[in-house]
Amino acid sequence: MRDENCIFCKIISGDIPSTVVYEDDDVKAILDVNPAATGHVIVLPKYHAANIFETPDDVIAKTFAAAKKIAAGIKKAFNCDGVNILQNNGEAAGQTVFHLHVHVIPRFDGDKDDIAIRWKQGDAPENGAEIAKKISDNM
Repeated sequence: MRDENCIFCKIISGDIPSTVVYEDDDVKAILDVNPAATGHVIVLPKYHAANIFETPDDVIAKTFAAAKKIAAGIKKAFNCDGVNILQNNGEAAGQTVFHLHVHVIPRFDGDKDDIAIRWKQGDAPENGAEIAKKISDNM
């Protein structure tokens, strides 16, 4: 499945050039043109879906399997201290291109805060069981 108006679909088809890190029948992984760090890779499933909710489970499995393989390659290639594997869904979550994709970003001890992926930790909610039930009832 392909969307003619999607920039990632155009990259996958070769209509827009990219630097390919990995490709198989199901995914294409490219260097990010606006990387958070040297070696930042974007894993693109060849199946077009806007987000994780619209993507078949088998496509998600193949995409994350490729992300794992790429993360291992990044760790070995750059001898980094860690790797972020990120996937955003919806504008509120930071998604800007509406084709499911996974970022694989090498991380080093002492990285600047401007590329850190962090949030302020809160306290455990007193109604945790209620929250968990609400989620599980809606799956």
